[in-house]
Amino acid sequence: MGQSETAVHSMVDFFLLLMLAGAGDELQGIKRGIIEMADAIFINKADGDNIAKANMAKGEYSNALHLFPPPDSGWIPVVETCSAQTRDGITRVWETIEDFCTYTLKNGFFSSRRMEQDRQVLFDTIDESLRSGFYFRKDIAHQLKKLEAEVVSGKVSPYAAAKELLEKYYSK
Repeated sequence: MGQSETAVHSMVDFFLLLMLAGAGDELQGIKRGIIEMADAIFINKADGDNIAKANMAKGEYSNALHLFPPPDSGWIPVVETCSAQTRDGITRVWETIEDFCTYTLKNGFFSSRRMEQDRQVLFDTIDESLRSGFYFRKDIAHQLKKLEAEVVSGKVSPYAAAKELLEKYYSK
């Protein structure tokens, strides 16, 4: 699971995973993390010759979700099929989102998640500001290049180099 998926999951109220049937990546290990984060999985392109494949994928994802621990929200993730082309199942996507919101508002998860999101934004903003302030200082950037070469060549330990840079940063 990539950092981008985790970042998106931490910022949204509802995580909808759209999948394609027959793409050959159903239930691969690389998808495990993102499947585990999903509040709903909709298999798109469930139309024409692809309906049987979409229904098979729906069954596979439904079975796989039972292997994961229950989400903190208490919500049981939904797995359905849909077709953007024929619009079959598209109304169900929105109904699922509304059902999730109703359920999580009622049990308090929605509000607690929003508070956690706000807390995370606070720390992410501080981290980004500190990182930017550190790396964009010309004296730090110059010293960093020098120390990086020394670390790579084994002349100085990475810890000693970091300490030197941080002491320089915080001394002003």
